Amino acid sequence: MDSLTSSNQGLSNFDSSKLSDKDKQELHQFLTNESQKARIQSSIHSLTDICFRKCIPSGAVKKGALDAKYEEPCMRQCVDRFLDANLVVLRELERLRG
Repeated sequence: MDSLTSSNQGLSNFDSSKLSDKDKQELHQFLTNESQKARIQSSIHSLTDICFRKCIPSGAVKKGALDAKYEEPCMRQCVDRFLDANLVVLRELERLRG
């Protein structure tokens, strides 16, 4: 059994009704923050994977450094486009929300 499964089983026996309102609010905020961190990490891993596959065709970085002629500029442009696309989506979501 892995630690995540053990942790989840421990949470299934958790009785939140015994918490004060302040503790419930702090727990909710903590869980919200952790969820946001997980989404950010997931996005970063996705970005890294996509750009690495696109810009490093051989799948290996030579001597721990990117090739300055192709790989490095490609990675920068890939990251920039990814961030630009995310900003467009976020702005549109905010527009629809407001």
